[in-house]
Amino acid sequence: MSLQRPRSLMFASFAIVPLLALSGLQAYDRTTWVLEIFPIAVALPILWVTYRRFPLTNLVYGLIFLHACVLMVGGTYTYARVPFGFQLAEWLSLSRNPYDKVGHFFQGFVPALIAREILVRGQYVRGKKMLRFIVISIVLAISATYELIEWGVAIAIEQGAYEFLGTQGDEWDTQSDMLLALIGATTSLALFSRIHDRQIVRIQSHGN
Repeated sequence: MSLQRPRSLMFASFAIVPLLALSGLQAYDRTTWVLEIFPIAVALPILWVTYRRFPLTNLVYGLIFLHACVLMVGGTYTYARVPFGFQLAEWLSLSRNPYDKVGHFFQGFVPALIAREILVRGQYVRGKKMLRFIVISIVLAISATYELIEWGVAIAIEQGAYEFLGTQGDEWDTQSDMLLALIGATTSLALFSRIHDRQIVRIQSHGN
């Protein structure tokens, strides 16, 4: 199977690396920055290792890049201090910085299409309704797992827990995080399923 070099992955990688370095240099709290950008450090090598055998659609690569930017901004300032979050709080008349909710929205928005692509191209699920159900279930499982990891890390690092968790005194923070991931997943599927299907057909035809 012959594949063209993944231009979208190359562009994203060349953009992410200097942005990642810049965000680290300007990080408010270095420990928090490392924890917040860790998913990028894990995902980027995996994308390069797997692109020959399983290249993703341009749509998914683009959304992964956007998600990485959200994580880098949150890591640089810590989620409770992101300037754009304060603007959102003012516009929406909120009592707290909601940028962490933006992050959790993307935690559902982007993984939903990644899961969808794997399921569709692998022909693991039949029927659009079952596909949506499985994708949303996967997103909720990812969200719940991330909350458990946050809890474990917060216990381990103790003093840095407040910056990493970014709860800002919200006792329902975990539940609302998962809700935003659910909203992100359903929004992603509603907006991009048709475009995603067309790109999947295109990438499969190039691989034959």
